[in-house]
Amino acid sequence: MCTRIFWNTNDVAKTVSRCMDWAVSDEPELWFLPRGTARDGRADDHSLTWTSAYASVVTSMWGMGTVDGLNEKGLGAHALYLDPTDVEFPEPDGRPSVANALWVQYLLDNFATVADAVAHIDRVRITSPLFRGIQLGVHIALEDASGDSAIIEPLGGELVVHHGSEYTVMANSPTLDKQLENLARYRPFGGELPPPGDITSADRFVRSAYFLHYLPEPENTEEAVAGVFQLIANVSVPYGAPYSTGDVYPTWWRAGADLTNRVYYFGSTRSPNIFRVTLDDLADTTEVRKIDPRELTLVGDQTAHLEPAALLY
Repeated sequence: MCTRIFWNTNDVAKTVSRCMDWAVSDEPELWFLPRGTARDGRADDHSLTWTSAYASVVTSMWGMGTVDGLNEKGLGAHALYLDPTDVEFPEPDGRPSVANALWVQYLLDNFATVADAVAHIDRVRITSPLFRGIQLGVHIALEDASGDSAIIEPLGGELVVHHGSEYTVMANSPTLDKQLENLARYRPFGGELPPPGDITSADRFVRSAYFLHYLPEPENTEEAVAGVFQLIANVSVPYGAPYSTGDVYPTWWRAGADLTNRVYYFGSTRSPNIFRVTLDDLADTTEVRKIDPRELTLVGDQTAHLEPAALLY
């Protein structure tokens, strides 16, 4: 049950964090993708082709696409799971198409701000090809260095957009409107219930919003980053912890970004460490680079240690 938390109310730096929870490892790889990278939507016969306008640092999932990342303009994008029973993607209508696994990358490649991405949200049609024989439902969180935010969900055959700085938390199913309806039962969001403690998506959404509400003003960028990482750790699931169904979906990794200063952070939950990549130091690089973020010894600034690589997706 992945979660995303955006801290946009402090005066030091706009920071964001997210976790990745799954039954098995999603085999993440961390990539630097330069401006001018040729891309394909990998959707169907109408797949969009484009050339990236912006460089980005991203995390891939199973070598099939981008699940998380930050571009050189300070735009962050994150794909989280949404139950396929809640999802209905647009039908073919003549627009060029992009597979949901490339949705995050398309946004990072082409847009500098949340407002720009939202203004052009219907330029392409998002599709959901089968992956490993299953349907992957997703919804997207976007945020930028101005503090703007948007949640995008494919519902009823169209992309439903919640756009505004107030949309600071996202989790998995149910859909955002139902998460917000549930949040209103808790204090200080209109209700009287104390924050819940289960590992369900709904409870983690409430806890994220609750503790984000009370974060004190940071004194520096380190505290601004540490704040969102502390919160995402609070809603992460330890290895072996079962849901009520008996299923186990632990948190495999946590990522984050300082959007103001364009720094991307990553930490495997198999390691006590967090490392970072400074996008400004790579923005004019013209070659694709990557690093294995599951390497347990990675800590501190790893910008110089990304190695040239062939893009696999």
